[in-house]
Amino acid sequence: MTPNPRQARLLEEVRAQGSASIEALAEQFQVTLQTVRRDVQRLAEAGLLARFHGGVRLPSSTTENIAYRQRQALQAEGKARIARAIAQRVPNGCSLIMNIGTTIEAVARELVRHRGLRVITNNLHVASILIDNPDCEVIIAGGVVRALDRGIVGEATVDFISQFKVDIGLIGISGIEADGTLRDYDYREVKVARTIIDHSREVWLAADHSKFHRPAMVQLAPLGDIDRIFTDAEPPELFAPLMAQAGVECVIAD
Repeated sequence: MTPNPRQARLLEEVRAQGSASIEALAEQFQVTLQTVRRDVQRLAEAGLLARFHGGVRLPSSTTENIAYRQRQALQAEGKARIARAIAQRVPNGCSLIMNIGTTIEAVARELVRHRGLRVITNNLHVASILIDNPDCEVIIAGGVVRALDRGIVGEATVDFISQFKVDIGLIGISGIEADGTLRDYDYREVKVARTIIDHSREVWLAADHSKFHRPAMVQLAPLGDIDRIFTDAEPPELFAPLMAQAGVECVIAD
């Protein structure tokens, strides 16, 4: 299809944000909900957008993640807010495991002035950021280095992380489905993240708003395995009762 001018602007907005609610789009473009739903339906039929309950997002594969450089640029402002919110709650003198992901790397940048940290990571980007903090001990897990994002994965990584029990396990995720299931793309990365969950006294999830309703192939964990979710906007309405039932604290970074 060839989108009309309003549909083209709507498409650009969703591309910039990753996802948006029908109500927010109607308010932004000063049109009725019915008009937005009609535009969204036509764009979805053309494969340009994907619908979910109450909103719309960019279409995505369940088998392959977005390229690393593109992920760095997407939701950059929201990721920075999430990173600051997490760093404010990380006490000096604690131990952490930090895994793979551009949001986790943003958190590392906010921790460069913390004191007395001991950080175990399977992310070479995180290690290179935190090594500039002279009061932070950085321990790098062994394993296979993925060239696409310098994440370290594999059985050797799982075995290495299994030696520790840390105060905070800080993980990212590719998608959170409507039933609360946390999902990712690489089963090797998921095995490492599962080990981080099992070897952390508290588990914190960093997930910008575009991760809600985003599909991915490999199941990581149910929502109840997480203690806190840090995000940059109010999650879609159906997630509130899921988080309450699972006892998960949701922190909206402002």
